[in-house]
Amino acid sequence: MLTRAAPRPAATWAYGSDPDQVIDGYLPAAGPGSLPTVVLVHGGYWRPEYDRAHARCAAGGLAAAGFPTALAEYRRIPGAPDTLLEDVLAAVAAVARGATELPGGAVLVVGHSAGGHLALMAAQSPDVAGCLALAPVADLHMADALHLDDDAVREFLGSPAADRPDLDPACSSAPPCPTLVLHGTEDELVPIAVSQSYAHRTGVPLHPLAGVGHFAVIDPESAAWPVVIEHLHRLGAGPGAPGGDQRSEA
Repeated sequence: MLTRAAPRPAATWAYGSDPDQVIDGYLPAAGPGSLPTVVLVHGGYWRPEYDRAHARCAAGGLAAAGFPTALAEYRRIPGAPDTLLEDVLAAVAAVARGATELPGGAVLVVGHSAGGHLALMAAQSPDVAGCLALAPVADLHMADALHLDDDAVREFLGSPAADRPDLDPACSSAPPCPTLVLHGTEDELVPIAVSQSYAHRTGVPLHPLAGVGHFAVIDPESAAWPVVIEHLHRLGAGPGAPGGDQRSEA
């Protein structure tokens, strides 16, 4: 996913003055339909060396499935976690309130890995109609205790996770919008136990993906991708749609 050729966005829009405060837009080939716009938040353990480039295949795949997609970049500054969340919230607001050429209104937020953490936090916003977290770092306290990716959580926060419960999804109430976590059972970068802990503590449904690793959930060529799209369609249809009332399988 870090090296594969990816589709180019139709346009890129700024939502702030920093070069990293931008949104790449991807439109379905047939143009916007009835599906809501997706704001896609990339991962990379919040580190500056990992930008949105590796998520462009997923953005293109979402657009190919009919979802207008905004791939959000954000400033990645170690030890300044509030900046990251502020940027993601600003990107969501920009799309929802019509500041881009993508359809506005309440959006779906999809986040992968560290982006899944940011998506779960952003899902508290009234601009978000639904959230799909893919292999998220959803319990910062557990991830910190496990020293995931050479203490990425502590590098991100600039302190132990216990000092910032306000930025830990597992220490917060479940988002007010329909929310679902998908996580592969063979994920070695973010163990599924992290999502299991989050699901147990918040009641947010978790759908385990048997035999799936960390990157398959953002790979349109993987066997897991149709499951991602299926659940995103359910979220987009709202909680009253068939299958919209999810139950945890943790």
